[in-house]
Amino acid sequence: MRKGILAAGNFIVDTVKIIDTWPTQDSLCNILSQSSSNGGGPYNILKDLAMMKADFPLYGLGCIGNDAWGKYILDDCKKHGIDTRLMVFSVQKPTSYTDVMTVKTDGRRTFFHNRGANAELNVEHFSFENINAKIFHLAYLMLLDALDSINESGTTGAAIVLQKAKSNGFITTADVVSENSGKFKETVACSLPYIDYLFVNEYEAEKITGISTTINHQPDVAACEKACENLLQMGVNQWVVLHFPAGAVAVSKSGEKLFQKSLQLPKEYVKGTVGAGDAFAAGVLYGIHENWAMAKCLQLAVCTAAACLSEPTCSDGLLTVEQCLALVGKFGR
Repeated sequence: MRKGILAAGNFIVDTVKIIDTWPTQDSLCNILSQSSSNGGGPYNILKDLAMMKADFPLYGLGCIGNDAWGKYILDDCKKHGIDTRLMVFSVQKPTSYTDVMTVKTDGRRTFFHNRGANAELNVEHFSFENINAKIFHLAYLMLLDALDSINESGTTGAAIVLQKAKSNGFITTADVVSENSGKFKETVACSLPYIDYLFVNEYEAEKITGISTTINHQPDVAACEKACENLLQMGVNQWVVLHFPAGAVAVSKSGEKLFQKSLQLPKEYVKGTVGAGDAFAAGVLYGIHENWAMAKCLQLAVCTAAACLSEPTCSDGLLTVEQCLALVGKFGR
């Protein structure tokens, strides 16, 4: 019986700086506090699941530098029970890191990223034969230079890896980063036929499909559903899950459509929004692993995202599954 989640891709150290205001160019703002934490989809999700007290194995696969930040990642994973035997080291590049500038008054964040060792993660680093996990999660598409590169046969390393994972019996899931590239659609489309569950936000869905997902700069549920349907037509095998601050839309290959509202959080509760999308994905992945219906997965996901918002870092706000679900009674939807 397969059990556990193998999450691969970006392993990043986030240096989160809380600032008093976002400055105009050439002007000054004040750093009010600073902390370092996990960053990157796989690292965030695995740590989130550990904080949620998931009782199944957690495996990490990524490329890190042979440096202090690389040791930080390995030590942090060990502390949270995350298996790092598949991690690989770069001899040339440093561990990837991001300076996350978070405005105190509204929680909005801006990222200054050093792609570092993550850029070297490639097909040859993936071996699935000795890992009997149930789910393989790859993130972020569009932030893994070698895997995102389109080869002479017109496909990408990410597509090859996901196809290999499917052939080895994994449920495959993937997430995308909100990057502004002219090759966004071309690059991501290669992987879609090998993804069972795809996570996107409204911006990413629009970049891939070309379908406008907003009205007056706000996500439109009907348009988001249409974009999800288009992604399924482009190859996604089971579900497309599209999340935004007010909630989430999920559409299945069989035509089922779900909408889930977010929790109604007071402004003072939100300490930062970094990592909320990954916390949402962690909630869905937990449910998929436990064979929950998608509606129940989404209910947990908006709660794990809400828990994440209570701290400025990616995972420090996460609670047990039961405690996350209890937030509904505290705040409502």
